[in-house]
Amino acid sequence: QVQLVESGGGLVQAGGSLRLSCAASTVTFSSYTMGWFRQAPGKEREFVAYVRWSGGTTYYADSVKGRFTVARDNAKNTLYLQMNSLKPEDTAIYYCALGRGVVFSTAVSEYDYWGQGTQVTVSS
Repeated sequence: QVQLVESGGGLVQAGGSLRLSCAASTVTFSSYTMGWFRQAPGKEREFVAYVRWSGGTTYYADSVKGRFTVARDNAKNTLYLQMNSLKPEDTAIYYCALGRGVVFSTAVSEYDYWGQGTQVTVSS
């Protein structure tokens, strides 16, 4: 079983920055994709960004493109999300996820393992 632990969330004013981390353990798959999703109260969980672990191909939702950057550290088995120019509409619980054998996908249903989430609150 893969275990994912997010950290780095907090309260920040609009225009500020945060960096989220997701530490992965017990990962034995040779091919997988890791992604970030977020969910605000009363809304469905939505895609933010992903990175293919082998090769490092990334993809971003239009709402965060140019502001957020996803990266991976193979040695530390850790996923990062650098969030700049934060807006109040970015407020949500952010989750990291892993999809085994996933080549590319923005769909929640394609991911097999999820972290517990970390709260990001952006004040105006």
